[in-house]
Amino acid sequence: MRIWEDRFVIVVTCARGAASILAGEITALGLPVTAAAETAVETEGTLDDAMRLNLALRSAQRVLCLLASREAHDPQGLYLALKTIPWEEVLEPDGYLTVTSAVDNETIRDARYANMKAKDAIVDRLARRFGRRPDAGPERRGVVVHLHWRGRRCLVYLDTSGEPLSRRGYRKVPLEAPMQETLAAAVLLAAGWDGKGNLVNPMCGSGTIAIEGALIALGRAPGLTRTDFGFRHLRGFDEGRLEALRRSAAAVSRPRAPGLIVATDIRPEAVRAARENAARAGVERVISFSCCDFRKTPVPEGGGIVVLNPAYGERMGDIRRLAGLYGEIGDFFKRRCPGYRGYIFTGNLELAKKVGLRTKRRLTFYNGPLPCRLLEYDLYGGRRRGDEPAGAP
Repeated sequence: MRIWEDRFVIVVTCARGAASILAGEITALGLPVTAAAETAVETEGTLDDAMRLNLALRSAQRVLCLLASREAHDPQGLYLALKTIPWEEVLEPDGYLTVTSAVDNETIRDARYANMKAKDAIVDRLARRFGRRPDAGPERRGVVVHLHWRGRRCLVYLDTSGEPLSRRGYRKVPLEAPMQETLAAAVLLAAGWDGKGNLVNPMCGSGTIAIEGALIALGRAPGLTRTDFGFRHLRGFDEGRLEALRRSAAAVSRPRAPGLIVATDIRPEAVRAARENAARAGVERVISFSCCDFRKTPVPEGGGIVVLNPAYGERMGDIRRLAGLYGEIGDFFKRRCPGYRGYIFTGNLELAKKVGLRTKRRLTFYNGPLPCRLLEYDLYGGRRRGDEPAGAP
């Protein structure tokens, strides 16, 4: 096993609802899509390809390379099976190891026990080969091994991402109930945002949607803002290969956005946080921030998309108050945004009915465990025949 020359089945995970977006991203990078499920897309390639996926993918959560498939009936069988894998070609004996798992086996009541047996198998083999063993623990700061154990079959993956890819590294001031970076990117890609035209983001909060929109507009790989990945800790990792990939990714980015990106919030602390996060992402100069009520958000001429992620009563706010807010969003769309496509991301379809506009599309995404909808509205300059407002989205 020579991991840097081998080809792997690569499983890329994502939020529920984002698999089709993720598949499009993988295809655009020139890699095949060999299978797809609700929360994952399968491709194949080398560890260099896995590095490129980690740097370039916007909607992905993790990039997992299938290292081995073994049969194991119980914890002791798992230990013996995993001990046959040549871990000395994967880990440095003085490194750090984390084991995670998804387990459905009748002999296991706590997945942490499976993690412990797997860790023991790995470090015992390394201790026999090198006379010393790596440290192990829960922090994802070294090599991350992931087990997918169902029945007797155990798939052993290298989690080349380490920390989830949603942790871009720029959002140091998240505020309350933030949208994950990868979900924000998936929503924008689903809305057809490619950086052309204008992007307007009232109620911007900590700025995630505007920042991800700016990264897309600049063609800048989201992984360039991160300093660490799981693949960096694999045995034989070559910093020069990563730097070459970083240079290639940076070379295709644009110096400026083709259109305008506007982000507003009524709270001064939110605008300050969004500016700080944008500065860390290197896109502050691309986004026009201002503090105002969303109804007074500047809307540039020329069209584009306007995206709002209003509260939906799960973590903040009061349903009665929010009903009025959603009605005001509908008025804002009609009066201020002709020629745009309007989008509302919400987890409350009852509140969405208060918008008072007919939806063109409804796409389902999951914000953690919560099912949400991305609602699309065509915003015309005047009412067209057959476009009377409808009560339900």
